Amino acid sequence: MPRSHKKTVTVNDKMQKKYTYELVEPVGRNFDSTFKPDLTPAKMLALGVFGGVYMRDCQKEFPKTWFTRAKFQKKESFARDPEINYFTINASQPLSVWQKKGWINEKHDPRGWFQWYCRYYMGRRLPDEDRRQIKRWKQMIRHLAQIKHNCRAGDILCRPRQRQALLHWGYDTRKM
Repeated sequence: MPRSHKKTVTVNDKMQKKYTYELVEPVGRNFDSTFKPDLTPAKMLALGVFGGVYMRDCQKEFPKTWFTRAKFQKKESFARDPEINYFTINASQPLSVWQKKGWINEKHDPRGWFQWYCRYYMGRRLPDEDRRQIKRWKQMIRHLAQIKHNCRAGDILCRPRQRQALLHWGYDTRKM
């Protein structure tokens, strides 16, 4: 996206009011060369992540197509439903745990890594935060190694909690 065609996004949802950011790269392109998630945000939402409660109030911020097949819990429910997750298991920790451990950038992405990924995918770039989140994404490789070491090829029922956690990070273990 040429610099003259930057787009400013203003966010007004349950966790952010009047937060703005610029999209400076084309959607889904020009990622850091070491950051290669297997799944797009739309595909992750369609497969079933975060018990169906994550990002329900963010639909105005992202393309409508991301949400046409998204698996969400009923609007009135705030409880995660593991049955909505692809591997039908809860592999999430509460937001309060993420905050306590310092994994959340409250100013830019108060919902955590997936919110960062969605905005990065759309073309937002925050160099320091991008480096930090990509480093965290790379650290998930240890879970891939454990699945490869402990599971027979094609056995997607082996280590479902790790597989669901990896799905939350854009890794696709369904064909391992």
